[in-house]
Amino acid sequence: MLAAITVTQLNAHAQTDMDALMMDKNNFCTGFMVGNSSWKNYWEGTLKRDNPNLGTVGSTMIGVMGNYGIKDNLNILFSVPYISNSASAGTLVKRQGVQDLTLTLKWMPVETTIGKADFSVYALGSYSTPLTNYVADYLPLSIGLGAKTAMARIMADYQLGNFFTTASAAFFTRSNVTIDRVAYYTTRMHYTNEVEMPNMANFNLRAGYRSGKGYAELIADIMQTNGGFDITRNNMPFLSNQMNASRIGVGFKYNFGKVEGLSAVGNAMFTVAGRNMGQATAVSAGVFYIFDFTKKTNSKTQENESK
Repeated sequence: MLAAITVTQLNAHAQTDMDALMMDKNNFCTGFMVGNSSWKNYWEGTLKRDNPNLGTVGSTMIGVMGNYGIKDNLNILFSVPYISNSASAGTLVKRQGVQDLTLTLKWMPVETTIGKADFSVYALGSYSTPLTNYVADYLPLSIGLGAKTAMARIMADYQLGNFFTTASAAFFTRSNVTIDRVAYYTTRMHYTNEVEMPNMANFNLRAGYRSGKGYAELIADIMQTNGGFDITRNNMPFLSNQMNASRIGVGFKYNFGKVEGLSAVGNAMFTVAGRNMGQATAVSAGVFYIFDFTKKTNSKTQENESK
């Protein structure tokens, strides 16, 4: 997710809602990601600046996630990150804790051949909710925004030989958030403790090389908040700020041939443009393993047939 002007995305590139990979039926892929994101300069509205009272803002993430193949073309995914945010200067207290649970259904209704190329279409839906009672109204160091979020994504993948292009677009709708204030100011005074959260859109483009050994890819990602307002001069960010970010990066996945089912993944992303966001550099890496329950099921079936 994007926690205000701290970019804290769980960028797991092992059969996620952002790639064109599916888990086979009765296979379960699970593992963990470790990531770090930091920024010193940020956009206060459209003004790019730094802040001596913050110094460098850093975010560390440890995420556990998994993907189960209900069918070859239908997967269910989960992710749970632990986030730790801190600033190198000033008086803001470090925040850390378990963030949100995200559940995603990933469906591939179309898989066909166009000429010599493979073409597939995916539809995804997800829901996320906070797992702990963390303080959301403490940006830029809060570990999350505290909103329940529903997401719908459409994605298309085109692969010719070992070269691929994957494009997707997503829409996020977010619930209102209750904060520990009786009033707050945006562009006007609100005499309530309930904050109406703007919805978001995401556009993602990937291109690279993919084979049985894994993949290497270039990534372009745009996040656009549909509404919200700018951080006012020398003020703290707020939950319902407009938060836009354009990022570029690279990602990879490597399957270890000597250990079937074991893979390593990683990525690096850099924010090139934004609004009410930090110009963050983020890196992450992880290890995943696939448990094949099909083999166990087949073994039991053969054992029963032999009796």
